[in-house]
Amino acid sequence: MHIETLKIFCDLVDLQSFSLAAERNFVTQSAVSQQVRALEERFKRKLLERVRGRRDVKLTAAGEVFYRESMKVLAAYTELQESLRGLVGKIGGTVKVACTYSVGLHEMPAKVGEFMSKFPSARIDLEYSRTTKVVRDVMSGAVELGILAFPEPKRGLTIVQMPSDRMVLICPPDHKLAKRSQIKVKDLNGLDFVLFERDTPTRKATDKILKSAGVEVKKVAEFDNIETIKRAVEVGFGLAILPLPAVIDEEKAGRLAVVRLAEKEWVRPVGVIYRSDRTLTLAAKKFVQLLDESPAS
Repeated sequence: MHIETLKIFCDLVDLQSFSLAAERNFVTQSAVSQQVRALEERFKRKLLERVRGRRDVKLTAAGEVFYRESMKVLAAYTELQESLRGLVGKIGGTVKVACTYSVGLHEMPAKVGEFMSKFPSARIDLEYSRTTKVVRDVMSGAVELGILAFPEPKRGLTIVQMPSDRMVLICPPDHKLAKRSQIKVKDLNGLDFVLFERDTPTRKATDKILKSAGVEVKKVAEFDNIETIKRAVEVGFGLAILPLPAVIDEEKAGRLAVVRLAEKEWVRPVGVIYRSDRTLTLAAKKFVQLLDESPAS
């Protein structure tokens, strides 16, 4: 029996899909089915419940045990590989990372570049997703690390807090507030605003702060990404509240004015998440350490 067989089985359970497990391991769906049957014949136990007409993957009692112990074997094998790499001081391999657009587009390029320069034998495979998909991909094992704003505690996930981002008010350079160095939340009452969509973590946090201060703003538009919000503010739709790293370039270019918000609550926590039951590769550990060192710029 090979380590690859255990990995295929665990991927099948994590992804709940024969086709996705096959794709991840560069084999056919038929090969995945054959591997499962081979395991069942070897251990003389049924590992999966098969229901005609249904494609979901359901473990038997024996399958639950086999999955749990196989995960331990895979973790030990990964640790073995990392220990051998460590003997020669080499950090290599690919770290799969899922990151939200609002964090990744503005804060990750510099960090990834720094990591690659320090560890040229390693590679960061970075993809951008919405918050819900980042969490889902980490839980399923599709990626090793997830990076997102306002990380929420969840069973089975470990969170490593990164330096938080300061939230700021942005407006067109000719707006009446543009020359202010600082503004209080109560001064925003009744003003036109371009907001994130209601289900995004940053929008929820913004709404909470405004509500606690008894402030109501006029919603002019809602968008799901920072870039569209910035463009809308530039052309005069209204004001917006965004993380400072996302608007530095526009401020330098004179396209937007950035005004500090006086209250201490205007911060955006950022964190790295990974599955608690999995041992991070050495490369992933080094990347997490790098992200935790100082605010990305």
